[in-house]
Amino acid sequence: PIIITYLAAAQHPIIARRTTPLQTMLTASLMQRATVNPPRRILTCKFQNNFKNYTTYSNWINGTSSSTTSSNNTIEVTNPATNQVIASVPESTQEDLQYAVDSAAKAFETWQYVPIQQRARIMSKFAHLISKHENELARLITAENGKTLADAKGDIIRGLEVVETCTSSVVSSMMGETLPNIANAGGMDCYSYKQPLGVVAGICPFNFPAMIPLWMFPIACTVGNTFVLKPSEKTPGAAMLLAHLVHDAGLPDGVLNVVHGTDTAVNFICDAPEIQAISFVGGDVAGRYIHQRGTSHGKRVQANLGAKNHATILPDADKAATIQAIAGAAFGAAGQRCMAISVAIFVGEETKKWMPDLIHEAQKLTVGNGLDSDGDNNVDIGPLITPEAKQRCEDIITQSVEQGAALELDGRGITVPGYEGGNFVGPTILSNVTVDNAAYTNEIFGPVLSCIAVDSLEEAIAITNANPYGNGCGIFTASGASARKFQHEVKVGQVGINVPIPVPLPYFSFTGSRGSICGDVHFYGKQGVQFYTQTKTVTSNWQYSGASPLGGVTMPTMK
Repeated sequence: PIIITYLAAAQHPIIARRTTPLQTMLTASLMQRATVNPPRRILTCKFQNNFKNYTTYSNWINGTSSSTTSSNNTIEVTNPATNQVIASVPESTQEDLQYAVDSAAKAFETWQYVPIQQRARIMSKFAHLISKHENELARLITAENGKTLADAKGDIIRGLEVVETCTSSVVSSMMGETLPNIANAGGMDCYSYKQPLGVVAGICPFNFPAMIPLWMFPIACTVGNTFVLKPSEKTPGAAMLLAHLVHDAGLPDGVLNVVHGTDTAVNFICDAPEIQAISFVGGDVAGRYIHQRGTSHGKRVQANLGAKNHATILPDADKAATIQAIAGAAFGAAGQRCMAISVAIFVGEETKKWMPDLIHEAQKLTVGNGLDSDGDNNVDIGPLITPEAKQRCEDIITQSVEQGAALELDGRGITVPGYEGGNFVGPTILSNVTVDNAAYTNEIFGPVLSCIAVDSLEEAIAITNANPYGNGCGIFTASGASARKFQHEVKVGQVGINVPIPVPLPYFSFTGSRGSICGDVHFYGKQGVQFYTQTKTVTSNWQYSGASPLGGVTMPTMK
């Protein structure tokens, strides 16, 4: 299913211009590729037969596809629109996983000393290749995840923006601090700088197959670490293509390694003493388990967990724009976003009259196979990831109605012609939802919007703050005073004002809070650099003349 056109490594411009002694690792690694395995450079990838052929993915270890696994166990990858098996990944063994970690540890010995501007140039080339292969990446994502092609491209672009910071703000964030002349005698200075941790790892979810890996390994590698990445076994293709592309950009062998698997791989990453830090995005149960197990072994762990994002709608909001924004944020990507709006709080009597408009807007959305959303075809919502996810979503809708919610729009039982076996659920709107209703207490991860009516902004803020999650929220209003009150009083890490999905640009950090994160250092931006580095502080004494005693038995006071 993948046709690859190759470019010999010796023709690559990175090799031609890397000649200084400081570039030994890069040049040696690239030249080895040119002389030992010349046809390994990927230039273009094109996909055939609309993913009807079967793809067998391997681990990517030490700069090449690794088929050394001794396990006969494989994990099937299905197209959620058809539930047909389109690929498989290996269930990595302990030996496979150790090989990946050993390769990363070996590469770190030299990668940590490659000047950061050279590491940044590789990421610049990588960013270019991501843009060049956007269509191929998008089709891989849609085939395995189900989201529309347009949404898949958004997945890629938001990850690409993180890669682009690796040539700018990530580099400047590595700068240290200096305080000279800290003692009267002169010659004593104190300064600090950031160093990479060593081997670090990332465990990724199914819902953003490109963006989440790109939140992790580009920053980690730019600041000098080496990386072991475990993509979701449900959506491995994008991570594999990204690994090939960054290799093509000049990343030396062993700096990025991709392993596949489930529990065995996760437990290995949590336990392996060589791995210094773990990044995770996914559900509550897995995230809390990884945080507990990883930190018990002395690792840093940042784990982004579940969410229940509330949108507060005031009567002075732009009605048409707000209705469109709520529908898109609630039902886009079939609700499988950690920043999806799943609760709408309508404030005042006037906003209660907006329900028919919201229903009409949701009914305009077309449910179908995301691969059919190209060109003139209009598909807005793809399938859920698995039959189990679909069943769970429909069961919660049923339970919610049994508990007293009003079913304004029912997306259960939908059938898409030609894709009768797909995991489709249509837009669903529930009203009269209480905070103890099943639709409110569960993160459904489906295209379901729970609607609550209140009398005041204060009530809306209180409901939002009482929810245990703190990933994102929003307010729709024409009042600057109301917006300011909301942003200061709401206890949520990311706030949108007339913005439905307030995911910040990567010059900032992704700052979900409370029950939506385990750990206290966030993804990307300055905090991303902080997570993947250790600050070292040096106090030095280099007196040019008139040397004084270097110390005694009493505490030094720097007089």
